[in-house]
Amino acid sequence: MFAKDRDLVLIEPGLFRDVAWNGQRLLSGTGDLNAASLTLTSGSFLEGGIGPGHIVLIDSVPMEVVSIQSPTVATVSILRNDEGSNIVPGKSVSGAVVEVFTFGPQIGIVHRQILAMVGIDVDDPDGLGEAAVTNPGALVLLESLGALHLIYASAGAPGRGGEAFLDRAKIYQQRFSTQRGSVVALIDLDGDGIAETRRHPNSFVLTRG
Repeated sequence: MFAKDRDLVLIEPGLFRDVAWNGQRLLSGTGDLNAASLTLTSGSFLEGGIGPGHIVLIDSVPMEVVSIQSPTVATVSILRNDEGSNIVPGKSVSGAVVEVFTFGPQIGIVHRQILAMVGIDVDDPDGLGEAAVTNPGALVLLESLGALHLIYASAGAPGRGGEAFLDRAKIYQQRFSTQRGSVVALIDLDGDGIAETRRHPNSFVLTRG
């Protein structure tokens, strides 16, 4: 996938505060944070498939997973603008509630849709694969906006306090449509690592997840 959970939070800082329950839980445990080192006292990063780009909630405070050293030790950072930026340590705390949720399934849905928009069928064994896109970074924002639309659309429940989520979903749908008009995917047609063509995402309508 082009986008990660951290990319969604860069756009929507309150995502895990608002609708963490609408994601997939990967970890629920306890741990100690010492600057940028998070050590679990219960639970496992590896069992949950947790890695760089996931968001870990430490006493409900979101931090970015930078790397995993062992099943119980990870390097984390206050969210950075870029994954290559210096790590920003958090406030040390002991006995914290540690949770990890992911919106990977929603990102995955939009990922397949975007690939289809640029003519890549991931189910075609003889066709182009995701690796044919030589500028994946250009599609991160588009994929993130589409995922946020699906997340808030599915969280909305008219008449039960979900109207605000539906309003936000519409905003992200509009932003997705606008961003789609400015994105260009560079496609490598022959597998030599050099893009031979430029493709704009074609007309496509996101549906509620």
